[in-house]
Amino acid sequence: MSQYDTDLDKNAANFSQLSPLTFLERAAAVYPGRIAQIYGERRLSWAETYERCRRFASALRRQGIEQDDTVALMLPNVPAMLEAHYAIPMAGAVIHGLNIRLDADTIAFQLKHGGARVLLTDREFSATVQAALDQLEDKPYVIDVDDAACDGGDFIGDIEYEAFLDGGQADFEWRLPADEWQAIALGYTSGTTGDPKGVVTHHRGAYLNAVSNVLAWNLGTYPVYLWTLPMFHCNGWCFPWTIAALNGTSVCLRAVRAGDIYKAIKKHQVTHLCGAPIVLNLMVNAEDKLKQGIEHQVSVMTAAAAPPPAILEAMAKLNFDVTHVYGLTEVYGPAVVCAWHQQWDELPLAEQAEMKARQGVRYPMLEELVVMDPETMLPVPRDGETLGEVMFRGNIVMKGYLKNPAASEKAFAGGYFHSGDLAVCHPDGYIEIRDRSKDIIISGGENISSIEIEKVLYRHPAVLEAAVAAMPDEKWGETPCAFVTLHDDAEASEQGIIDFCRGHMAHFKAPRKVVFGPLPKTSTGKIQKFELRERARQL
Repeated sequence: MSQYDTDLDKNAANFSQLSPLTFLERAAAVYPGRIAQIYGERRLSWAETYERCRRFASALRRQGIEQDDTVALMLPNVPAMLEAHYAIPMAGAVIHGLNIRLDADTIAFQLKHGGARVLLTDREFSATVQAALDQLEDKPYVIDVDDAACDGGDFIGDIEYEAFLDGGQADFEWRLPADEWQAIALGYTSGTTGDPKGVVTHHRGAYLNAVSNVLAWNLGTYPVYLWTLPMFHCNGWCFPWTIAALNGTSVCLRAVRAGDIYKAIKKHQVTHLCGAPIVLNLMVNAEDKLKQGIEHQVSVMTAAAAPPPAILEAMAKLNFDVTHVYGLTEVYGPAVVCAWHQQWDELPLAEQAEMKARQGVRYPMLEELVVMDPETMLPVPRDGETLGEVMFRGNIVMKGYLKNPAASEKAFAGGYFHSGDLAVCHPDGYIEIRDRSKDIIISGGENISSIEIEKVLYRHPAVLEAAVAAMPDEKWGETPCAFVTLHDDAEASEQGIIDFCRGHMAHFKAPRKVVFGPLPKTSTGKIQKFELRERARQL
């Protein structure tokens, strides 16, 4: 045994489990009076936020929630959603953010598969949520969040959110997890198949990636962060915890509209915001009068499909400094950043935009990022031409897929997490994604499985064969395009096919265009997706 190990064990004085919960406790202790949340005319300090989270956690425990129980959230970016990111793990439970655009069938699947014991839901989604609950034999305890800014909808729960908090203790003595490997969140991703997979992340990874956000984005103290990124998406890329670590302010935004974004930026002197390229597109194409009056630079982080260089150039002209990142639910959101070099400032704006469109290099808290040949598991040459698969290794990689050991084993083959994304590596080490190995479609920042759409298409009585590929779209980045062969003597219109899909899945997943005709196939009968992708690009 080494001399440095003898009688030098971990103990209560020199070791504690890493958890982002400590960021909230510190913010409340050091800056109790600083504003933590803004929503409309409402202001809550860090001390008030901490007290509300403790009440929330206490009330969950009184409701019978125990360690590793799942608490689901069907909420827009309102204060309750932000508070849930602390209160649920304070109670030892696991956060399950539901995509508010999903259909009832998918929600029901996720609630059942994840074993949700409690569900918080906004009135706006009451009809969809009720339809999902009707499919469950073992229903969760439902808490209604009554947002005054919500028009319509019904109360479908057992209690209202504020009343639920009133049943908790403000001095609730929460504890850090006994093991930082304990699950903190569950997030579903369609991945490369039509069956959603439950991504399980842990306290350690959430802590590290929250800090990684600070370092990768050069965030200073007291940022004013505008919530244009859905908090249900990868736990808001860990930013609920990042902002607390910096004693900053979260400006909650129920709906993402250009007018609301620009109003909030000017009124609250917003310094940072995140969003998919569609958010940038929305901002660039807003009315000129909305863009007037911003006299400070705003930092913008964007991910998903690379923003078109024209959009990046337009954002720069509006004094928005854009940072491009890349990641997946399996790596806590962003884990790759297009780290900027000062000498690139001398390039023309168009060339700067081309540089920013690359995905980049690993996050500070990610141990390894590599583009490899998935067969040989050897790195591809740094030539900017040779395709390989993007792979990750380190502490900000998920625990695995819930109740799906086969998928977890496949994802971790060879000691790396396989992203399924195909990229090249440039001579400077920056990666650039060129394709997606299993035809996932990223539309407005949301993943859409082509297989899921194909399954619905095959349910149409007139459809003989179907395949779906990504079609470029100026607004959404990509949208699904369906290629369909009909049965002999069968008839169907393009709009009829689209309406059929919308009737069986979330509207945003349905194809925007349908092309009729025979599908290209290999000699063995396999549909040639690469050819369909090329056809879709030409439409």
